[in-house]
Amino acid sequence: MRAISGLLLGLFVSMLSSTIVTNALPAIMSDLHGSATSYTWVVTANLLAMTASMPIWGKLADLVNKKRLVQSALGVFVLGSVLAGLSTSPGMLIACRFIQGIGSGGMSSLVQVAMGAIIPARDRGKYNGYVGATFAVATVTGPLVGGLVVDTPWLGWRWCFYLGLPIAAAAGVLIQRTLRLPIGVREVSIDYAGALLISGGASCLLVWISLAGDAFGWASAQTGGLIGGGVLLLAIAVAVEFRVREPMIPPRLFRDRTLVLCVIAAFCVGTVMFSTPVMLSQYFQLGQGRSPVISGLLAVPLVGAMAYSSIHVGRMISRTGRWKRFLVLGSVLVITGLLLLGLIGPMTTPVLVGLAMVPVGLGLGMVQQNLIVIAQNTAPLTDLGAASATVQFIRSLGGTTGVAVLGALIAHRITDLTASGLAANGLPANTLGDGRDIPDLDTLGAPVASVVRHAYGTAVPDAFLSAVPLIVVAGIIILFIRETTLRTTVRVDPTTETGPRPGPPDERALAVSGRKQHGLHGPRHRRHQPAADRSLSRD
Repeated sequence: MRAISGLLLGLFVSMLSSTIVTNALPAIMSDLHGSATSYTWVVTANLLAMTASMPIWGKLADLVNKKRLVQSALGVFVLGSVLAGLSTSPGMLIACRFIQGIGSGGMSSLVQVAMGAIIPARDRGKYNGYVGATFAVATVTGPLVGGLVVDTPWLGWRWCFYLGLPIAAAAGVLIQRTLRLPIGVREVSIDYAGALLISGGASCLLVWISLAGDAFGWASAQTGGLIGGGVLLLAIAVAVEFRVREPMIPPRLFRDRTLVLCVIAAFCVGTVMFSTPVMLSQYFQLGQGRSPVISGLLAVPLVGAMAYSSIHVGRMISRTGRWKRFLVLGSVLVITGLLLLGLIGPMTTPVLVGLAMVPVGLGLGMVQQNLIVIAQNTAPLTDLGAASATVQFIRSLGGTTGVAVLGALIAHRITDLTASGLAANGLPANTLGDGRDIPDLDTLGAPVASVVRHAYGTAVPDAFLSAVPLIVVAGIIILFIRETTLRTTVRVDPTTETGPRPGPPDERALAVSGRKQHGLHGPRHRRHQPAADRSLSRD
């Protein structure tokens, strides 16, 4: 726990930065004189950099010193945060948010890699529960903290970026003092071409997903160019990855049926996990007219349920070594919760909405982190970083897709509902302009505000129902994943600092485990061990 405390602090502050600007952006853009396009790109640049950099960080973890890499990712994040707080123009802020996103992508993927290197898969479920709880709290409380910072006169929006610096500093100190990871002597061969092609192709698709339907149409020349460019770059990347010595995403990983199924399930789960807080924020603020701070507080049932199930289910998985029943149950709970959220309306009380959130949070806590544990359990130790980062990359890609697609569905439904609502009240169809901007309920007259609230209070629940098929697909995929008991040892890597040792890695690790269980590691027995075994005992 001491070793991973620094990792959890670093993960918390990096994830917090992704959402803390949500409620602060209007004030930020007003102060920097930004446009609607700048508003969008402040969010998109961070998410884009975070998602596209994940597989690169993960592969580097298989090649170089993992601890130094974690510290580098945290340093990049701190640099981006300081510069973002000093921004004097929208362009500078967007560039700094991109740097922040690179650091956040590193922390997101490397925390899992570092834990995989020191914690056996059997015990990893328990510790991954803390990771899931950290992720849940940071994701949902970010907008709440951002709103409080902006509303506090003596702070101002720049403290949205400075607030995390003391936490990041504490994380750096803890990581330096407590984290001990194996140091490899593996020859480094970095796949620069693969890194550029994969990040470039993923970036094209992410830009399209993030901006289509807003900055340009879904069926437009920009859409064709971004999709075509992204697919072409990724196709070239696949060809390159089959030929280089150390590919960024090793194709051999996808020969494993379990990993492929985990990746598909992670995409579906990520869609719901990332989009649910966004949709709930729209529902409370625009569907019921509540303030950003109250909106954040009303999402506590979702956060609490996710944190509770992440921690307690992780402990049960560690105790039994069995995981499939929890993932199947989690899928059923998410489906149930989405169906309940699909039944709410503009006048539903917060208590009933909170009760509907609970099964969603419980289910996501059971599924989202444990898919990574399963993937790590099947991957070779030499590909641990790449396997972990691939699952997280696909999950983040699914989240970006879900936010964009479900947001487009909500926008289309709202357009129809507001048009019919304005007509029913005898109001002109252009009362809300072109309908593309988010309305400010405080500036609207009572009849128009009522129409807007009804539109959002009806459209958001419809979007929850639209997400149900994705979790059904995830549940079916989980059923097809073959359950294997999680390993109880961390396999010894023959390329660690003490040099190669004879014999299969798994047998050596099990031998060490057996000697520990029988008390054979004391000084009395050490002199009877061969030299290689004594070296292994010290490790």
